[in-house]
Amino acid sequence: MPGYQTKQECVAIPGADDLHIESLLDRQQYADPLGEAAALGISSATWPLFGMLWPSSVQLATWMAERPLVPGERILEVGCGLALASMVVHRQGADVTASDCHPLTETFLNRNIDLNSLSPLPYRHGNWGDDADTVASPGRPAVSGRFDLIIGSDVLYERDESGKLSGFIARHALPCAEVLIVDPNRGNRSAFNKRMADIGFTLDEINLNSEDSDGVRYKGRMLRYQRGHA
Repeated sequence: MPGYQTKQECVAIPGADDLHIESLLDRQQYADPLGEAAALGISSATWPLFGMLWPSSVQLATWMAERPLVPGERILEVGCGLALASMVVHRQGADVTASDCHPLTETFLNRNIDLNSLSPLPYRHGNWGDDADTVASPGRPAVSGRFDLIIGSDVLYERDESGKLSGFIARHALPCAEVLIVDPNRGNRSAFNKRMADIGFTLDEINLNSEDSDGVRYKGRMLRYQRGHA
């Protein structure tokens, strides 16, 4: 891919087939020749983050691999990055839409869909900082409609004093909905929990602390929010 370097690797997802993933080579990659990322408020320092393989995304993909499919359920992944969880449930036959605000996310998603011999996966521009759900350039339809399940990993990376993420969820969650957020204990969940409670969601926190076969430890939590469920 022009302007930056990539790598390919096989990612093991417990409970599902491995995924072949193309990602950015490292966090030093950057290319924004048309200024698209800058127009969206994405700095050169944060530009490569969408294209990195993050431990929390593997945790979310693992959770979704083990979660039973619900017939007719519509799923939205927010801040999807490399969209591991979306690809896992897409391969299972779920109705899932991946979303992110980075201008190259869809390019990487399509490349990884091809690498795994999957059918096309719906993608929408999803910038929760945009209260009107618009897009910065033509040809990129924004997230629309409402969903039964909204998922995300490591999306509580800033304090979000104005409640942009919870506002985005409020616009796109059905009255009866579930939200699953994997948080690697970044320390911003308390304010987010309060905002989710304000829009009618109850919380169940599940410890995800684990160690894989290579001795790599993960410390974090699954934040499971529900609204309208019996």
